[in-house]
Amino acid sequence: MLIWTSMYRWIRYLLLLTVCVVISACASSVTPPARYMLPSEPLASTPSQPEGTLVLGTPQLAHYLDVDGIVMQLDDITLNAAREHQWAEGLDRQLERRMRTHLSQALPTLRVVRTESRQPNALSLRLNIDQFQGRFDGVAVASGQWQLLNGEGELLAMENFYAETALEQDGYPALVRALSESWDQAAELIANNIRQGNYFD
Repeated sequence: MLIWTSMYRWIRYLLLLTVCVVISACASSVTPPARYMLPSEPLASTPSQPEGTLVLGTPQLAHYLDVDGIVMQLDDITLNAAREHQWAEGLDRQLERRMRTHLSQALPTLRVVRTESRQPNALSLRLNIDQFQGRFDGVAVASGQWQLLNGEGELLAMENFYAETALEQDGYPALVRALSESWDQAAELIANNIRQGNYFD
């Protein structure tokens, strides 16, 4: 009887050890998610004698976009935030940085600064992002609304924007690059409206 009890305990120990080894192997084989950044652009030179200052606020993301995973629209009503393909940095910060760089290049006579550098009598640009995602038909969409306000907070202009770019190939790297291109189109649209409005005259 004593022998059977010892053997039973030994078998239990071996089984427990095997389970621990298997679990440890599975845990160590889990692949971390791939992380992506929007492509960077060279910074534009700051004008020595700017005609005006434009303060760019941090974009306000739709709630479903304020996540780590890159969002894909699977059909007309279904959205999915990827678990294995995530943003390396908050999407709002990436969009702000790329918009600021693009506006500095498109509006070379203006000094484009962040909200923390608020200047008296400067105009402010607010951005609300409704869409920034891949779509089931093979395009990357960026849409939302921009608002331009004067130094007193009065609304000078408000427009919607929409841009889409076809993916050159399948996969998340191609999606990230296409999303970046759509955002650049939106930035160019906003810059053209500001330029044509002569708000800094």
